[in-house]
Amino acid sequence: HVQLVESGGGLVQPGGSLRLSCTASKFTLDRHAIGWFRQAPGKEREGVSCIASSDENTYYAESVKGRFTISRDFAKNTVYLRMNSLKPEDTAVYYCASVPVRHFETMNPFNAAEYDFWGQGTQVTVSS
Repeated sequence: HVQLVESGGGLVQPGGSLRLSCTASKFTLDRHAIGWFRQAPGKEREGVSCIASSDENTYYAESVKGRFTISRDFAKNTVYLRMNSLKPEDTAVYYCASVPVRHFETMNPFNAAEYDFWGQGTQVTVSS
């Protein structure tokens, strides 16, 4: 069955960097948009960044603009989230999710309910 697998999370000090990966199996990502979301304890899931497929448009939450970069490697069927200048408030479980690009073009890119498939999440902890 369709599967998304996140990796790359961990413990990092404030100001540090991590690169998260989201790899798909059983389907190719070239016709899907990918969103990264995060959820901290006691908080709602929030959109972090998204990347479309047809035109490589990217979207970022205001809280991560200038610090996070989303990209994709078609050959590896993987989407990355490079996170720099990490802050304690970035601590959360990070999830990737997919939606067909034809649907993505007509929806709010940070509406989690619109995404079809989700990974299991990877923990990111920013602490000294």
